[in-house]
Amino acid sequence: MKPLAGRAAIVTGGAGGLGRAHARYLASLGASVLVCDLARADEVVEELAAQGFSAAAHQCDISGWTEARDLVDACVDAFGGLDILVNNAGIVRDRTMANMTESEWDDVLRVNLKGHAAPSIHAMAYWKKQVKAGNPVRGSIVHTSSIGGLMANFGQGNYTSAKLGIVGLSSVLALEGEAIGVRSNVIAPSARTGLAVQAMPTTEQFDRPAEAGGFDFWDPANVSPMVGWLASPGCTATGQVFSVAGNEVRLFAPPTPLRHFTTDGRWTLEDLDRRIGRDLPKWPTALEFLETFDEKAPADG
Repeated sequence: MKPLAGRAAIVTGGAGGLGRAHARYLASLGASVLVCDLARADEVVEELAAQGFSAAAHQCDISGWTEARDLVDACVDAFGGLDILVNNAGIVRDRTMANMTESEWDDVLRVNLKGHAAPSIHAMAYWKKQVKAGNPVRGSIVHTSSIGGLMANFGQGNYTSAKLGIVGLSSVLALEGEAIGVRSNVIAPSARTGLAVQAMPTTEQFDRPAEAGGFDFWDPANVSPMVGWLASPGCTATGQVFSVAGNEVRLFAPPTPLRHFTTDGRWTLEDLDRRIGRDLPKWPTALEFLETFDEKAPADG
């Protein structure tokens, strides 16, 4: 018996890059997969069907409230239920904050953050309804953040805001999901994808394919086993954030106080400057973090 046999999954942004790899992997584990994208979802479904896998295509704007509800309904209609939601769709519109347009800000927040929230909300409503009907639920939501969401990346104020917002969204879904059997986790993938190509000032470091017979560190398919594990009914992880690249997984800690300062009565500006304003730590940038991998890193997915 395959680990995801009998389970139904939605993969948003499933027609290319990481989404396509995730759809393939979940199908190989036995899941029925609804591939959601604005275009080319049929291509992925045809590929999966040719291998004997169960799959269907759905085209919609995942940031639309009604369309996200229809997406969940389409999965239930096609496969008899919903067990796994992989929120993967995203866009970039890079610009420094001094030059960013309102549409560049709004589009990235709408697709990346609202495009995670809308499907999640309707999936949670479906699962809650199942529990009320007496049907046990073992649901899993896998969200896609970014190293560029956990750390600063030049020219990505909109993208970073959206991707960090996804971490907060997942933490609330994990908390609310405890009562109905739903887990929620975040991956921050780094891989050779179209989005990475758009985000990087140069693609030189990851355009090179792996040597014949060698391990292709930046292959998007390297990220998919983590998605498959988080989607598995036996997995207990929830409320977690994982960086995934090549053969490396890094677990991020929840926000915790780093230092504790007190004073007698109300703070004065002088005391704040003397006690707190010296030797404050600097958060690493996304590129500085990615350079700690075994190879020179591309932009994150």
